[in-house]
Amino acid sequence: MNPVIAVALKEFQDGIRNRWLVSITCIFALLSIGLSYYGTVASGHIGSPSLSSTIASLSSLSVFIIPLIALLLCYDSFVGEQESGTLLLLMTYPISHSQLLIGKFLGQGSIIALATTLGFGSAAVMLSLISNMPGVFVSFGLFIITSILLGLCFVSLAYLISLLVNEKSKAAGISLILWLFFVIVFDLALLAVLVGGNELLTQHSLVQLMMLNPADLFRLVNLSSLSTSDVNGVLAIAISSSYSTSTLLLVMMAWVISPLLLALIIFRKKTL
Repeated sequence: MNPVIAVALKEFQDGIRNRWLVSITCIFALLSIGLSYYGTVASGHIGSPSLSSTIASLSSLSVFIIPLIALLLCYDSFVGEQESGTLLLLMTYPISHSQLLIGKFLGQGSIIALATTLGFGSAAVMLSLISNMPGVFVSFGLFIITSILLGLCFVSLAYLISLLVNEKSKAAGISLILWLFFVIVFDLALLAVLVGGNELLTQHSLVQLMMLNPADLFRLVNLSSLSTSDVNGVLAIAISSSYSTSTLLLVMMAWVISPLLLALIIFRKKTL
């Protein structure tokens, strides 16, 4: 069997054995179905909200949950095995550094991709059955694709962290700091810049700054086709950007590949 496939199968089976796949799928399904059906409770009645408000709500909440799950799943992928001695043992087998890294990425990435598809796909199926809203599967298809890419972005970043440190506790702490920075601190800093000197920051430069954050990219792609009435804050200014959806998706893919390549370079130079 190809070493990459063997490692990917091992990681995927570990994820099933540790109930990662079931747990992530249930979290996404409950989140998406709850927002899809009970999203109008605040307005005084129970029913299905509009498709745009559903996607907007899911995007706003998923940007907190998906990166955290990806980091929790992968932060100890290398440093954990290094502490236990299994990483050194693995490297005595006929497998290269790149094959091991790509195999782990495919296996753990498959867990996130499958859980995302099943969890959020359940909401798309439910909305298509209980409502006559057009374009449900198209909108949810884009949302699921970008959710997978967001998860893979943080899987790559988790590998980078796991290869830069020598203790699991340090990897966990840095992962939490990274999550706080991309999900909360970055947007607060961007909002502060807008409030303090908005005449110096054009809409085009705002979008370029948001491309430095995969979490903001995720929201930007999903909310760019929605009405500004469904969006508040910084994104309400940026959703009418001149960048196409395909361009933004390519930037998200670059966020997946770049940390992965950097992690491979570090892995090859790392002393076990």
